Amino acid sequence: MRTRYAASGEPGPRQFRRLNGMTLTELQRIIRDTYDAKDRRRGIEGTFMWFTEEIGELATALRGGTDEERALEFADVLAWLATLANIAGIDLDQAVQMKYGAGCPDCGRVPCQCDQAEKP
Repeated sequence: MRTRYAASGEPGPRQFRRLNGMTLTELQRIIRDTYDAKDRRRGIEGTFMWFTEEIGELATALRGGTDEERALEFADVLAWLATLANIAGIDLDQAVQMKYGAGCPDCGRVPCQCDQAEKP
């Protein structure tokens, strides 16, 4: 699996530092800082099309890709989801906390006690 790196901000040849962990808020900030102008020009509809293409690539990797290919496609899907959230003005960390912060949104338990046949 590839190691995650980020630009160090130093001038000259691109320098990188290893990221030890990243929150959803940090991911959204990095995506915004890196791509916001392009993303806003593309708009939410165009960005959603890119997002769905990445989901298709993830589906292909899940069916027969290597661990590295699957990991990279998961990263792409998450990055495009962060892009959509940025354009729509949604804080992913807040949204996830609101929906899943107390456990299952339906039964409120961890682990979920809902009928497993009806839940993803």
